[in-house]
Amino acid sequence: QVQLVESGGGLVQPGDSLRLSCAVSGRTFINYALGWFRQAPGKEREFVASISRSAGSTYYADSVKGRFTISRDNAKNTMYLQMNSLKVEDTAVYYCATDESTAQAMSLGRGRLKDWGKGTRVTVSS
Repeated sequence: QVQLVESGGGLVQPGDSLRLSCAVSGRTFINYALGWFRQAPGKEREFVASISRSAGSTYYADSVKGRFTISRDNAKNTMYLQMNSLKVEDTAVYYCATDESTAQAMSLGRGRLKDWGKGTRVTVSS
């Protein structure tokens, strides 16, 4: 049974930091590119960041570039998203996903998304 479990969300103030985690089970972790997506209230789900199988390549949405860092630990079957300098507009439910293509393809909306987590809510508010 494939499971992707996100954690680390919460309520923070603008300028704060959060670290999201995504634990993957039931898949051969290193066989997949991984990504984070988010969906804000009333908006469509959007790409946030992706990382290649070896963690050698990462891609980011322009809106988070320079503030967010994606990483993965292939020994722990876990992916992370370090989010710094959070803004109100970062408020969303964050989802992790596995992908059968590449991290670059994910960033271009051309990935072959395989599995999704149920999401973790991030609220940035003063």
